[in-house]
Amino acid sequence: MFDILIYLFENYIHSEAEVMVDHDILTDELTRAGFHQDDIYKALKWLEKLAALQDVENNPFLTRVVGSSYRVYTAQEEILLDTECRGFILFLEQVNLLDAITREMVIDRVMELDTKDFSIEDLKWVTLMVLFNVPGKESAYSQMEDLIFDEQPEGPLH
Repeated sequence: MFDILIYLFENYIHSEAEVMVDHDILTDELTRAGFHQDDIYKALKWLEKLAALQDVENNPFLTRVVGSSYRVYTAQEEILLDTECRGFILFLEQVNLLDAITREMVIDRVMELDTKDFSIEDLKWVTLMVLFNVPGKESAYSQMEDLIFDEQPEGPLH
C-alpha cells in the first residue's frame, strides 16, 4: 500500500500533473502498474482521509494548543514508530517543520498504514504528504522535500 502512495504522490500530486478524479480509471492504471486491487483500495482510502483533514470542521487535530507539551506515544505507536522515527519527529518539531497539529496528523496517517515494517524513510514520505496537504505549510513542505532528496537547504532550517 505504501508503494502505491509514493507512486501516486510522485506521479500525480508532486509532479503537479492533472490528478484523475475517477477512481475506476486510477484503479485500472494502478492495476496495470502491477499493484494489487486490495492495496489500491486501501491507498485511495488513506488519501481520502488525508484530504479530509483539511476540513476544519472534521479535523480532530485542529484544537487550540496552549504552551508547550510533550508527546507521549501509545504502545501501538511505539511498535510502529521506533526510537529513530520518534526522534526524527521531535527533531522536525524542534526545527519548526512540524507543529503539534501537523505532528498529530503525521502520526495519525502513519498509524493508518497497513504495514509492520516502517522506516524513517517511510516517515519522511508520510510527513511530506501531510505537509503538502496542509495550507500554509509550503515552506515546511519545501524544507522537508530537501531533507528527503538530500539537498542542502539554503540557510538555517528554523
